[in-house]
Amino acid sequence: MNKPLLATLATLVITGAGMAPAAAATATPSAAPAAKSTATKAKGAAPGLRAVNFAGTVSLSNCSGSVIRFPASADSDPALVLTNGHCLETGFPDPGEVIVGQSSSRSFGLLNASATRVGTLRANKVVYSTMTDTDVTIYQLNTTYAQIKSTYGISPLTVQDTHPTAGTAITVVSGYWKRTYACNIDGFVYRLKEGSWTWKDSVRYTSACKTIGGTSGSPVVDNATGKVVAVNNTGNEDGQRCTDNNPCEVDANGNVTVRYGINYAQEIYNIPACFTTGNKLDLSASGCTLPKP
Repeated sequence: MNKPLLATLATLVITGAGMAPAAAATATPSAAPAAKSTATKAKGAAPGLRAVNFAGTVSLSNCSGSVIRFPASADSDPALVLTNGHCLETGFPDPGEVIVGQSSSRSFGLLNASATRVGTLRANKVVYSTMTDTDVTIYQLNTTYAQIKSTYGISPLTVQDTHPTAGTAITVVSGYWKRTYACNIDGFVYRLKEGSWTWKDSVRYTSACKTIGGTSGSPVVDNATGKVVAVNNTGNEDGQRCTDNNPCEVDANGNVTVRYGINYAQEIYNIPACFTTGNKLDLSASGCTLPKP
């Protein structure tokens, strides 16, 4: 995984922006490359594509994330924050484990367009968290979208509710490091296996997105629409096969491919179908395919 950064577990030193992310070990913030403090336009983006900035992204104690809304969310709904399952403050969910409605008071640093922290948001519960089939945690905040907009002038990022497309120009926006990584969606992986965990239909980046520890949970933004199409989560660090820090690709016939230095994200287009009026989770809703407890 693109590791959470916990200094008490630090065993890896990241020496440059080209370093592939890792999972089981963690890195101290001081070991990482200097953060960029301003919004970055996707390098190599075609004319007419918008500059992707940091507004609505958040920094966690050990990961990145974003304030998200679904197409049907209302301004009066409690706001949600999206990050990775492996960023959950109580530890990695076990294979097959799904956490719903867990109490939480976790705080998030809210960033504006230029990556300045403008306020602190706080959760009141973990709405959903798992590392089975996907790698997501969704927190509910104790404030609404309207309150965040009124207080900070920041709007949430909208989750795209259709499958992403290969070739799309994207930007991975890390609120933790205040850095962006620009590349394209290279393709999709039938099964991505890392250690004990297996993820379905994962997004594979082109090689330009060299994400690092602390970028876990970053929104993957479609440069053309500004919508979130995936959540950044892992990469093959050492060229090993299907081990922690070294996910491998498994096709429908069971053939395994290892892509050293390539990084990945998990799709989120299927999540909106699992939320009903008031941003309430309903895993029995029609079209909801998220794993259930």
